[in-house]
Amino acid sequence: MTGHEYMSMEKVAGKIAGGFSSSSSSSSSGSDDDTPSHSKSLKPNVYRLFGREKPLHQVLGAGKPADVLLWRNKKISGSVFGCATALWVVFELLDYHLITLICHILILTLITLFLWSHVSNFIDKPPPNIPDAVFPDKCVLEVASIVRYKMNQALGHLRHIAFGSDVKSFLAVVCGLWILSVIGSCFNFLTLVYIVFVLLHTVLVMYEKYEDKVDSFSEKAIIELKKQYVEFDKKVLSKIHKGKLKEKKKD
Repeated sequence: MTGHEYMSMEKVAGKIAGGFSSSSSSSSSGSDDDTPSHSKSLKPNVYRLFGREKPLHQVLGAGKPADVLLWRNKKISGSVFGCATALWVVFELLDYHLITLICHILILTLITLFLWSHVSNFIDKPPPNIPDAVFPDKCVLEVASIVRYKMNQALGHLRHIAFGSDVKSFLAVVCGLWILSVIGSCFNFLTLVYIVFVLLHTVLVMYEKYEDKVDSFSEKAIIELKKQYVEFDKKVLSKIHKGKLKEKKKD
């Protein structure tokens, strides 16, 4: 083999080695790039409150009501919150009544429209064009159907709890109703509705902002409550069941 042929062979070997090194480096870089995305997809399952698997915005319907509750548009949410607060102040603090307020608003509206329609010829302005306000049958039927379905579903759950054997659900519903009765005795209906409205417009936003911390704390609290329930079941509920079984055997 001549020197020229030997040099050409060395060049070919160098190119092959460079190609392998570049391909290996590119593959390694590609694997490095794929690693974080793969690790993101393999994140451990994080506990979410009430076992939800979707973001809070999607759980609330991902529509305009969800945008208002989560303050996606601060102007609209602030306007809704301000109107609700104004109504509560008018009815609760100023001791105004709903029928009186509606009648006064209608009187002012009718007087304004009546005067405008008669004075429009003198001020060279057309009278206001008020469209016909008609509730479509489809909308009313859909609302009635949704309300009927929800009421039947709630009554079915209550019947299942009352005649079922799920003692945990029974105790939870009884405790919840008792707490609601205590809260209702402290406030009237309008104030209670306003408190719920304020909580919906504040708690949901704060939860969305700090959901990781809240979910972690709630997981620990639920685990502790389950432990306490197991102890209560061993000491109290299990004895009640045994007593009933013994009575049936004696009969």
